[in-house]
Amino acid sequence: MAISRILVVDDSPTERFFLSELLVKNGYLVSMAESGEEAVAQAKQNLPDLIVMDVVMPGMNGYQATRMLTKEDATKHIPVIMCTTKGQETDKVWGMRQGAKAYLVKPIKPEELLSQIKALG
Repeated sequence: MAISRILVVDDSPTERFFLSELLVKNGYLVSMAESGEEAVAQAKQNLPDLIVMDVVMPGMNGYQATRMLTKEDATKHIPVIMCTTKGQETDKVWGMRQGAKAYLVKPIKPEELLSQIKALG
């Protein structure tokens, strides 16, 4: 499956801007959400090809949102790449257990994110 539509989820406007600029410059269509709740709602409605998910957010965090998305029939086929400041090995293991396909630690290196997207495509 070719990846063209990506949902970027982050409570930081700066991070959302940085990620969306990077992805748009590389030919992807980007939509954005500011919270886990918004991410789940948008994913169900728009069915993006990939989700780039922050972990630390108010309300539903990225782990909870990823777990919810990967358990629902309508969205479980959508790969999730976690992009977070939580860089401990235990954080990564937990993120992968929630259903994430990749786990990147901020600050995100553009080439690392793009290669992960290509690998999942």
